[in-house]
Amino acid sequence: MNDRFLRACRKQPVDTVPVWIMRQAGRYLPEYMEVRRQHDFLTVCKTPELAAQVTLQPVDRLGVDAAILFSDILIPVEAMGVPLQFLEKKGPVLGQGVRDRSAVEALRVPDPVRSLGFVLDAIRVLRKRLADKVPLIGFSGLPFTLASYMVEGGKSKDFAALRSLMKDDRKAFASLMDKLTEATIAYLGAQISAGAQAVQIFDTWAGILEPAEYQARVFPYTCRVAEAVRGKGVPVIHFTESCAKLLPVLKDLPVDVLSIDWRVPLDQAAAAVGPKFVLQGNLAPEALFRPRAELEAAAGDILARGRKAGGHIFNLGHGILPKTDPEAAAALVAAVHRLGRK
Repeated sequence: MNDRFLRACRKQPVDTVPVWIMRQAGRYLPEYMEVRRQHDFLTVCKTPELAAQVTLQPVDRLGVDAAILFSDILIPVEAMGVPLQFLEKKGPVLGQGVRDRSAVEALRVPDPVRSLGFVLDAIRVLRKRLADKVPLIGFSGLPFTLASYMVEGGKSKDFAALRSLMKDDRKAFASLMDKLTEATIAYLGAQISAGAQAVQIFDTWAGILEPAEYQARVFPYTCRVAEAVRGKGVPVIHFTESCAKLLPVLKDLPVDVLSIDWRVPLDQAAAAVGPKFVLQGNLAPEALFRPRAELEAAAGDILARGRKAGGHIFNLGHGILPKTDPEAAAALVAAVHRLGRK
């Protein structure tokens, strides 16, 4: 098996910088869209054979160094009792927002084996099919980002309902975060038991908070998740969009890898957090629309900056965009492997 991704996560020697792409199984791939023409998004997530099929597509096409389970961060939220649907051109819709204590109290902490067995089955299928290829990454949203969707009832531009709950009913917010922390720990633990060889924890929306508020109201729950999962013996990767202002707090996270969004140069991130972490990232997704020479130059620049970190895993600074040419993604992977050789 090609294990350079796992070796890099653990700061072990590698022959070249490993690379995978956030959202690498998705709408930019014609073969994925062919599956979606026959099945809606949630059906793909909840059918182990289909989830495994689309997880493998970018591994075979792009030559990436890791597969990431095809699913969605909101899958466990549905198991907690929140109705979930995905609407075309609108995204996730989560019924009525969880905005008071009674709504929080009504949430359950699900047993992932009983309620989310389809995810675990997909992991087992994938481990068999990936045995001689690359490692498998599992993932989950972190409590704050999951709370943002649950309180807002879907995506939000201003997070007004979430901010209101945090300000006006601190006990309800803390209770919600506690439940989400328990659920996330159990869910990731079950993924690892099923065969996930690393996990990425997403706190996409944590960057909306100022550092002091993040440290006081969110950071302790993130640490609880990271510590519990890291204790399972697999590498833990943390991702936050708009992370630059939070780096002075994130440097104390008990994780192995910090995934950096494209807004902060990788060498500046390395200077802010020190050599403790392997850094992941952080090419702007739009760079994949550039001519090949410019794309390769951008990749080379990030590789050079990544050498100032405690280790480097190449990725985008956010998910790959739907209109990306798959051949550009494959060219990026090849360029990283060539330019990243020691």
